[in-house]
Amino acid sequence: MENFFHLKENGTSVSTELMAGLTTFFAMSYIIAVNPSVLSKTGMPWGAVFIATIISAVVGTLIMGLFANVPYAQAPGMGLNAFFTFTVVKGLGFDWQQTLSMVFICGLLNILITVTKVRKMLIEAIPPVIQAAIGGGIGIFIAYVGILDIGLVKFSPDKTSAALANPGLAIFNAPALWLFLIGLVITLFFLFFKFQGKWSILNRGAFLFSIIITSLIGIPMGLTTWQSQLSNVGQAFGQLPTTFLAIFRPEGLPSLFTHPEKLPLILVTILAFSLSDIFDTIGTFVGTGRRAGIFSVADEKALENGHGFSSKMDRALFADSTATSIGALFGTSNTTTFVESAAGIAAGGRTGLTSCVVATLFAISTLAAPLFAAIPSAATAPVLILVGCMMMSDFADINWKSLDAAVPAFFGACFMAFSYSISYGIAGAFISYCLVKVFQKKAREVSPLIWVVSALFILDFALQAIVA
Repeated sequence: MENFFHLKENGTSVSTELMAGLTTFFAMSYIIAVNPSVLSKTGMPWGAVFIATIISAVVGTLIMGLFANVPYAQAPGMGLNAFFTFTVVKGLGFDWQQTLSMVFICGLLNILITVTKVRKMLIEAIPPVIQAAIGGGIGIFIAYVGILDIGLVKFSPDKTSAALANPGLAIFNAPALWLFLIGLVITLFFLFFKFQGKWSILNRGAFLFSIIITSLIGIPMGLTTWQSQLSNVGQAFGQLPTTFLAIFRPEGLPSLFTHPEKLPLILVTILAFSLSDIFDTIGTFVGTGRRAGIFSVADEKALENGHGFSSKMDRALFADSTATSIGALFGTSNTTTFVESAAGIAAGGRTGLTSCVVATLFAISTLAAPLFAAIPSAATAPVLILVGCMMMSDFADINWKSLDAAVPAFFGACFMAFSYSISYGIAGAFISYCLVKVFQKKAREVSPLIWVVSALFILDFALQAIVA
């Protein structure tokens, strides 16, 4: 393992990587149950999507671990699956087979962009202030995911207008919120109480142990429960042929281009899938890998000398790109690098061994899915919130007293969290950064790639407004 994953070189060990893999898996295991429930609303068989979700996660994460040797996990992305179901299928009227075909094309497009180094050039073109904003913004985003998952913040209708909703702190009268508070206290205890000697593993595994203990406490509270939909694995495998390679059937790719009048709408949809996928991944890599040194083990010297990230980045981006097309072949929406990987990185994960552990657990979950899916949001929400807190340290690298730095950083971080999209946060940062430089008469300082991407984002927003 040492020779393959270079554990010592990356300052880690087998036990640390194992702990990190367990932590990442438990933080993202909700996707096993959630993705099938979202995509089945399109008419796709629940069991088929369940198996496709696990297969895409296993294959994508193994490619990430074995080929790129980085501690990131992949699975069908939240947000992208909702876009698939509620916008493309239910809103625009495409069949799920046609939508899977668009996801497949999106994956091929992303592979082309990665192979031609465009993705890496984009990362190298991102100004340091926006890189820092992305890292801190993802911190807010992750914390917000945890807050919304557990219902810590509620949105209640305005008494004067049903169209408005007022955010506010939830009333602590629900068992889930009680369990969340218990889990938060447990997580803080493991993080800050200094265990000595052999017990120091409790500090390194703070997130994992808090998830396990909180889940156990949730059993008598009726919150850690078996998911009945996941009990019949054989039936799920029996449904897989419905979605496997469905894109190559007459109702898939062949039907997608039979109506020329729909071509602009199809291209816009593929663009939307691609932009979200690309920049969710770039945001996750830059935001989590930059400070942890995952993509530049020899500290920041490569960046200072203008050489960009090491070749790990190329391989990681390729792994992410291929996972989307593979997932579409089996029958699921865009497979992407999960931002919850930050939980494992915070637990010390630094190499692909972490990813291999996650992939193994996803494979095991095919048989033990009810056990993994039983983990309640109340057990993972405290971890996501505290990981978000850690990631917000990137904001320290931003000169907030300088408005030309503060404005794009603010729009990037806030849009990322409150629009519930990493890619939209990057759009806000890029567009506002370009505007600031134009008004400062420093437009030449902006990389041509940033201009192109900003224009594509604006075009995407405009076309979405037209077709909505």
